[in-house]
Amino acid sequence: MSAEDLGFVSDRLARIPAFIQSNYLDNGKLPFASVLVGRGDDIALQWSSGVADDAIFRIASMTKPITSVAFMQLVEQGKVALTDPVAKYIPEFAKLGVFMGGGGNVPFMTRAPSTHMRVVDLLRHTAGFTYSFQEQGNVDAAYRKTDVESWSKNTAQSFIDTLAQIPLEFDPGTQWNYSVATDIVGILVERISGLSLPEYFQTHIFAPLGMTDTFFHVPADKAARIPEGFGFDPETKMKLLDKAGAESMWAKGWSFNSGGGGLASSVADYHRFCRMLLNGGALDGAQILSPKTIELMTANHIPGGQDLTQMSKSLFSEADMAGIGFGLGFATTIDNSATLTPCSNGDFYWGGMYSTAFFVDPVEDIIMIFMTQLLPSTTYPVRREIKTMIYSALAA
Repeated sequence: MSAEDLGFVSDRLARIPAFIQSNYLDNGKLPFASVLVGRGDDIALQWSSGVADDAIFRIASMTKPITSVAFMQLVEQGKVALTDPVAKYIPEFAKLGVFMGGGGNVPFMTRAPSTHMRVVDLLRHTAGFTYSFQEQGNVDAAYRKTDVESWSKNTAQSFIDTLAQIPLEFDPGTQWNYSVATDIVGILVERISGLSLPEYFQTHIFAPLGMTDTFFHVPADKAARIPEGFGFDPETKMKLLDKAGAESMWAKGWSFNSGGGGLASSVADYHRFCRMLLNGGALDGAQILSPKTIELMTANHIPGGQDLTQMSKSLFSEADMAGIGFGLGFATTIDNSATLTPCSNGDFYWGGMYSTAFFVDPVEDIIMIFMTQLLPSTTYPVRREIKTMIYSALAA
């Protein structure tokens, strides 16, 4: 179907690749880019520049929604509940305390949490964990010192054992902080299902959805499709962080398969995943989740119906804060006017540290996927700009 048939004004939609090319690629701000805009199951725009259409990108935190879907499959089967205490499945966390002081050159001082950490706290990032790059105090400093986030230095067990020695930032359920919590969700999937995370994803999500190019460890016969990965440099704009092809770390594999950020995937594969979400949990005859579970996951689960400006202590996440709530693995728009960006209440989305992004809008039936490879994702506002231009291309 044409863009017009799908309800877009074609010349307005064509502004998007022209804008990315002139504002980000020609001047060397981004190494390359690929964008897909879909409506329903159809594609209104697909464009790549500087990279192959079938490239396999480091999707980083766009892994989180996949891990969350995997976990909710186990909820549907009655094997776990969102209200369960985390310590039921991870007894190593039974004595975790809340930070009171210390760290650095003296031992941590902690107190017992005033609330129990429930599984739902992991999925919505209210458990009290953090990320090393938050740079806010002695707790995230301990994450850096211990290399707890290193996928090459840890196993799932050593990851849990290290976290069990570092206090929580706050009482579970009382604040929101972007964190390693989804890595813990991935470990829950492994412990409850009895499968490794790659095995579980392949059996229960990737194979049923026909996602043939999504991996923690990209196989040798597909490694040539991995492009270079870059980091922002204030002088040269970009510096190489991960080599392309067989020299990429994603072609070599990890000792810890991170449910929070370890996957690589293609635009086509992630489009199939998003189509499943938009279609209420099913695609091409394969039902991954029920419509009601998708509805539950994409609702705002921040206590009191608050947005992230009211609840977050995070210096960084993949979401702007105003008008945005958080569900079970996704950010969700709860007040579109507060975002100051054209969008729909009820849309849901996330991104990755290499500046990748997706959103799904059930109101307008829109899917967007954007891929490039430059970290951090806060370097440029390209994701907001693309979203604005998509909605500006809707036909009246």
